[in-house]
Amino acid sequence: MSDYMFMLENHLSAPQNRVVKEVQAAAEHGNVNLFLTGGAVRDMLGGFPIRDLDFTVEGNALKVAKLAAERAGATLLKADEERRTADLIFPGSVTVEIGMARSERYSKPGKRSHVSQSTIVEDLRGRDFTIDSIALSLNRASLGLLLDPNNGQADLEHRELRAVHNHIFFDDPGRLLRLVRFRVRFGMVVDERTQQQYENARLEALERLIPPRRLFKELREIADETSPGDVLAALETEKLLPLFSEALAGPKLNTAGLAKWQKAKQAIPFGVEIGANNLALLLYLLTEKLTPKERAALVKSVSMHKSEIDLWQTLEAKTRKLERSVGSAKIHKPSHIYRILSSAAGEQILFLLIRSQIRLVHDRIKNYLQKYLPAAQEITDAQVAAAGLQPGTAKFKKQKEEMIVARLDGRVRKPAAAEEPEEHAATVPASAERTAYGTNRSAKISPGRKPGSAGARR
Repeated sequence: MSDYMFMLENHLSAPQNRVVKEVQAAAEHGNVNLFLTGGAVRDMLGGFPIRDLDFTVEGNALKVAKLAAERAGATLLKADEERRTADLIFPGSVTVEIGMARSERYSKPGKRSHVSQSTIVEDLRGRDFTIDSIALSLNRASLGLLLDPNNGQADLEHRELRAVHNHIFFDDPGRLLRLVRFRVRFGMVVDERTQQQYENARLEALERLIPPRRLFKELREIADETSPGDVLAALETEKLLPLFSEALAGPKLNTAGLAKWQKAKQAIPFGVEIGANNLALLLYLLTEKLTPKERAALVKSVSMHKSEIDLWQTLEAKTRKLERSVGSAKIHKPSHIYRILSSAAGEQILFLLIRSQIRLVHDRIKNYLQKYLPAAQEITDAQVAAAGLQPGTAKFKKQKEEMIVARLDGRVRKPAAAEEPEEHAATVPASAERTAYGTNRSAKISPGRKPGSAGARR
């Protein structure tokens, strides 16, 4: 095994490692070359947490995606026939993109590109920043070989953000936003030539050519950042925030709410996944101080779909029931809290940490995130299978739940010691439910026109 493959396996979670093996098997079955590319390789080499897995195929990527999905029970989220790319989500909430190695030519800034199949090296030389133009071979004959035609690894070591070529912002103006986001996330310095390219693009007002759905994609990326508030503040400094909404600049940018959200994210231990839809939380906090008219303008500027609008408009109402359950006086054991919160949506858990004014709810959620969930994850499928049960069966699932309950309730000698006194929970008045949240009474908003394809280069 190469050093890079060893490094990769140690950076990936168990579900991510399983996905890599499934996609490798699918590519081998399809007799095509497969590479891990983009953010996954960047984050592995830079020592950052790996969020998503991006694979590039020299050949029919959609065929590989379909086969991998069938083998592993993944869900196909989106397929782009022109670019031959597919977005999937695998068991364990592993998000994946499988795309064809390609070259792209742009006729005008912000317009869709002309796509043609290429080699992996040509693909890497057409990307945006050098730190994103590194590939790791997952092929049997060259397993673990690192391809770095733009010297991106050196830029990672020097914490320098450098453009691959001179036209990255003119080809795709959305990269202006990406540069700011990367600069904040990685604490990098933009090299002099790239900074000059950025300033030239701004002088041409190329940011005005970013398509609405490309803006929405950037909002989704910002939502998944560790410090989304810092990214938004940087965009405000660069005078790019009005692209999303003129109203967001100044006092209507919900800096206090964003700071609370950032603190809530930090309560989740490293490596623990709660499956939160961060976009729902970001949109809720961004629109909290806006008027209905201003919210409608934001929706229009990014061509938001109705389902995406519902994410944040219904978040508060959906969370009330969870708050009542978590604050119930009937809870006496860690396993009770675990069962309630492990079946809850991650964004609702974080929303309670941000908005609930009931201390007992906060304490129980923190215990769940920092004690009970990590302890439950120590019970592995291998341990359950050792009892002679077949994975995937109802008996297997029941046995694992029983082992988790035994682990949690046996771990704390006095369950009440980790909680507020139970009479505290019993005294939560009905009025507290009505005042436990901030206000975000969103009027019904029309989703606006049908969105077009962003045509953005990854």
